[in-house]
Amino acid sequence: MKLPAAINKIIVFRALQLGDMLCHIPAMRALRRAYPGASITLAGLPWAKSFTDRFSAYFDDFIRFPGYPGLPEQPVDPVLFTSFLNNVQNVQFDLALQMQGNGTIVNAMIELFNARYTAGFFLPGDYTPNPDYFLAYPANGSEIERHLQLMEYLGIQFQGNQLEFPITKQDQQEYELLKLNLVSQKYICIHPGSRGAWRQWPTAHFAAVADYAVKCGFEVVITGTKDEATIAEEVIKQMQQPAINLAGLTSLGVMGILIKNACALIANCTGVSHMAAAFKTPSIVISMDGEPERWGPINKELHHMINWQKDANFEQVLNRTDNLLHEFYNT
Repeated sequence: MKLPAAINKIIVFRALQLGDMLCHIPAMRALRRAYPGASITLAGLPWAKSFTDRFSAYFDDFIRFPGYPGLPEQPVDPVLFTSFLNNVQNVQFDLALQMQGNGTIVNAMIELFNARYTAGFFLPGDYTPNPDYFLAYPANGSEIERHLQLMEYLGIQFQGNQLEFPITKQDQQEYELLKLNLVSQKYICIHPGSRGAWRQWPTAHFAAVADYAVKCGFEVVITGTKDEATIAEEVIKQMQQPAINLAGLTSLGVMGILIKNACALIANCTGVSHMAAAFKTPSIVISMDGEPERWGPINKELHHMINWQKDANFEQVLNRTDNLLHEFYNT
């Protein structure tokens, strides 16, 4: 059912990590186009304040979400949750959008936001705050398309499915301070980290691919967060060729610049793979979680998603790397 036109204050609930957040940007682009004068607030994890700053074209405000029973991303703080709920209710939002997932855990909580209208996803048979504005959670399709389906269900016009990652002046200044002297399109980014060891491709495989890239005439840049520095060091130790290790030494924005200017990215299925999709940087993404259709890039020609659970074939990855790098080497 189409939402009313008189919507002035919107709260979007999506308390997840970077990759998940990037996947819902096409839906936010459509939402902003449909309600250009509305104030849109994100309720998310503490780190996401910087996300709303980067995506200020779509978000006007941020409210820190303190956790909720059943959500694994952070511990629950009952005192802070009470304060959070009071703050949300006092704003008197016109629309609360549940974009966390299928709604099994959070739909009852979203209703407590006390917005004039509540919309989002639900699972048939589970509690639904308002059946008119809740879409049965799609069982298939990419994460991007699932949220665009919700927008369509609410009468919000499609504005493209492309991802975005804005680069700021501060990002550029921080990058220049590193004095890397990298030549655009002449290096490859290797990002071996991931949240959870079970989602990480073996470091020996990353090292072998990195060595091959160097032999093909490309520099190799190892990227990662501070928490992923140990994994990056393991890759470096197993390499026979030199590499630039920047794990833990860059901001998210600088990492974005590195991926944007690289000839390719090789990574686990994480937030950086969606950054590569946003920049149209060719990539090879290894899916370790068995959901490549949901989390993989939409452009299958530019980005190669490999389902390691079904086809744990290292030669396949090496062959794809060879094809990708030689396309650049011959241009």
